[in-house]
Amino acid sequence: MRKIIIYVLFLLIPIVNNAGVNESVTKKVIGNDIYSLVNLADTGLSRVVFDLAVKGMTKLIISGKLQNPNIVTIADYSQSSNKKRLYVIDLKNRKLLYNTYVAHGRNTGDEFAKSFSNVEGSFKSSLGFYVTEKPIIGPNTGYALLIKGVEKGFNDHAVKREIIIHAAEYASENFIKKHGRLGRSYGCPSLPPDMNKPIIETIKGGTCLFLYNPNKEYIGKSTLLN
Repeated sequence: MRKIIIYVLFLLIPIVNNAGVNESVTKKVIGNDIYSLVNLADTGLSRVVFDLAVKGMTKLIISGKLQNPNIVTIADYSQSSNKKRLYVIDLKNRKLLYNTYVAHGRNTGDEFAKSFSNVEGSFKSSLGFYVTEKPIIGPNTGYALLIKGVEKGFNDHAVKREIIIHAAEYASENFIKKHGRLGRSYGCPSLPPDMNKPIIETIKGGTCLFLYNPNKEYIGKSTLLN
């Protein structure tokens, strides 16, 4: 447990120089400030969203739910679907591995994601933290990745709803050029076909996936954020 806490402290969580905090330790941690080092602000990912992802992921690490705590994937559903709003970040090596498009559910909204659900048949995206599992070959989706929602009431029906990561032509830049916005899924965070397999191979096997939107109910009630 002590090693986990140290790992979280020095690799994930920036610390401000408050009174009583050792200055040399503070400088070391700030020097490891991943958000700034990776220049995530330039990609459109806000500091607030990144910090929320880290906060929830830290609790998942401490509870032993992640097999690989080095990778975090963030789908920022506060952004337009015409933006590259999916981020795969290597926390250990401090690198942005992938930044690409990701679709939301057809009943979640058009260009912007606005409505979310944990209900089967809603065709809406489910917010919150997930743990990635193993790749599968779906009869309709091809190479895909199982993901398990770990937030009760928000995404814990993801497996039952068959919410997976998979490729889709409607999740591509060509689709945006033709239709003015990204296409939409049945609730899955769908990826561009050329990015699907590389991303799945990178994030499979127990990494953290965070689907974010400033939805008041979720932000206020998520046990991983409060």
